[in-house]
Amino acid sequence: MSITRLTSSQLSVLFRRATFSYPKAYLHQTNVFRQNKEAAQDSPEILAQSSHLNSNPLDVSNKAPVKNAKSKIPLAHSKYESSKYELPKWKEALGELVIRAFRLDMDRVRAGPVAGSYYYKICKDQGLQYEDEPLSETAKYFYEDLKLPRTFSQWFQITVLHEWMLFVRMRAMPFKYGKNYQQKLVDRTFSDIELRLFEEMKVNSGRIADQYLKDFNTQLRGAVFAYDEGFATDDPTLATAVWRNLFGGRKNIDMLHLESVVRYIHSQLYVLSRLSDREFATGKFKFVPPGVKVEKLTAQQEEELKAKTVAKYEALDKDPKTLPSERSKLSYTN
Repeated sequence: MSITRLTSSQLSVLFRRATFSYPKAYLHQTNVFRQNKEAAQDSPEILAQSSHLNSNPLDVSNKAPVKNAKSKIPLAHSKYESSKYELPKWKEALGELVIRAFRLDMDRVRAGPVAGSYYYKICKDQGLQYEDEPLSETAKYFYEDLKLPRTFSQWFQITVLHEWMLFVRMRAMPFKYGKNYQQKLVDRTFSDIELRLFEEMKVNSGRIADQYLKDFNTQLRGAVFAYDEGFATDDPTLATAVWRNLFGGRKNIDMLHLESVVRYIHSQLYVLSRLSDREFATGKFKFVPPGVKVEKLTAQQEEELKAKTVAKYEALDKDPKTLPSERSKLSYTN
């Protein structure tokens, strides 16, 4: 039996059980935010809906909407990235042996399926929409409450906004891991965009697709720089970055909509800041819905949350039954 028969993609399947076995982010099982919408009068969604300005979405009559593909293209194009795929038991055992024998750094290996698959999926899903199909609750916030146009380009801007928030947290990780997570997320973004251009937007020319990809790459870099500047300075600067990128710099902007998005960003960044490196790196985060108000933890709640996290991972690391693929060197106390 040759070790080379077990590829890196197959190795990444080994720890998916540990990474994705929790349907909700760890912090979402605490009192960090309220699930009761009626009590969340200050949520970003409620704030956006409170506007009385009769503004209309940007005219997109000459822009291509996202068409409904005959067969939806799944996020995972490799069977090894599919959440339904399970390795045969012999390959799973072999993989654990390879990880142990070669002392593979699973914190680097898991960057692909965590950042390049799971985290990209949750960014993509925030504004995902198809022509003549009902919107998700989150998509309604962007397209109905904020009155953004339902176009492929707008979907990209919504995705970029959420990826930037993850970039902020990734840059707080140890450099060699955080950089790897960012690269995997960007790589998967553009490989998926290229596929969607051909399959959904019906772009038949490789040259035209390359031009679109270059343009999207420029937009991504510009948006990240602008959001970083706003994050490092003040809310007016951040709101300006949101206006230029998410709202396309249009004139009939509603200031309450800008305030709503800034509040939405602060909510996500706060929850991300409460996650340890290990929790975040193993996929224990999902975005807070815009209709939910984030509640800041008290000092006592923070200590209790940290104590539970430390106890959980100390027990996991001490347990001899913990598989090599489930182990991590990343901090769970920060």
